[in-house]
Amino acid sequence: MEREDRADSEEGVMSGAGATQGDAIPMRPFGRHDQHVSALGFGGHHLGDATDEATAIRIVQEAVDSGITFFDNCWEYHRGKSEDWMGKGLKGRRDKVFLMTKVCTHGREAMIATQMLEQSLRRLQTDHLDLWQVHGVGWDNDPDLFMRPGGAAEALLKAKKDGKVRFLGFTGHKDPAVHVKMIETGFPFDAVQMPLNAFDAHFLSFADQVLPELQRRGIAALGMKPLSGHGEPIVQGELSAEEALRYAMSLPVATTITGMDKLEVLRQNVKIARGFQPMTTAEMQALRERTRSSAGDGRYELYKVSLKFDNPEARMAHGFPLDEQSVEVKEMMKATENTGFPSPDMKQQQQ
Repeated sequence: MEREDRADSEEGVMSGAGATQGDAIPMRPFGRHDQHVSALGFGGHHLGDATDEATAIRIVQEAVDSGITFFDNCWEYHRGKSEDWMGKGLKGRRDKVFLMTKVCTHGREAMIATQMLEQSLRRLQTDHLDLWQVHGVGWDNDPDLFMRPGGAAEALLKAKKDGKVRFLGFTGHKDPAVHVKMIETGFPFDAVQMPLNAFDAHFLSFADQVLPELQRRGIAALGMKPLSGHGEPIVQGELSAEEALRYAMSLPVATTITGMDKLEVLRQNVKIARGFQPMTTAEMQALRERTRSSAGDGRYELYKVSLKFDNPEARMAHGFPLDEQSVEVKEMMKATENTGFPSPDMKQQQQ
């Protein structure tokens, strides 16, 4: 599960040093295209954790009004609730944002991808996406499943041809080698999303293995998990939330996506992003050295080595067991719609 970071456990930690309320959030090039997006991206997963729909709508509206243009989401986040609430929040503001969502085929047929796209468009209250991405690529056979005849690659290309999406990409948080393999399929990706933070530098590093290839090809790099998931290293005192977010935003990325389920979190992040100045090379190296001893075993990047952040749709499509304690699995068990395939068989599978 590609759940974005949020800073609610660190409220009040981020001081916003070096930023002033009068400065704008910087805009950055979207890869090789004549398109720019905000350096701070709004993560869609945690929007579904907001206290209620009205709060979620207000968060989205204030994010747009604060200068955030990049909005992330996914077909399966909270079984569609995140897309639904974001769509309501963007009503009347859609033309001000660069809207992305993800499709959860995980190797399944193009037909499933097309059905998911139509559901996402309806929930987001739009007739097109700026970016449509394959969600949660993480296993070695994912690139082959994606490219096979009748696979999701065909659905992505058709959606772009039909004008329902402008750009195409893929995401994942487990293995940088699989990202490289996806890129090497030759599919015309416009963007690639991956976890990028100070801990990544020392363990299965996407920054080392994937970022240079994206830069060489002119593919937009989208960073996520700047706080390592749910901010565990911040809680443990390894670094501050401001340091974590500034480091991630200082990498050569188009945007850094982070979750925001409270107005306080949104305002803290915006304060850091306004007038943002990247860390110096020396500052970034010092932070990497500081986190080296605790980064090597992946304790703060469990999304790379455990079930904790795995998308249940992906695990089922690959025939892997589910974490029955996962919030997403529990939500799926209760779902009566938006279940895709083979989700309808899940209850029987779990008996």
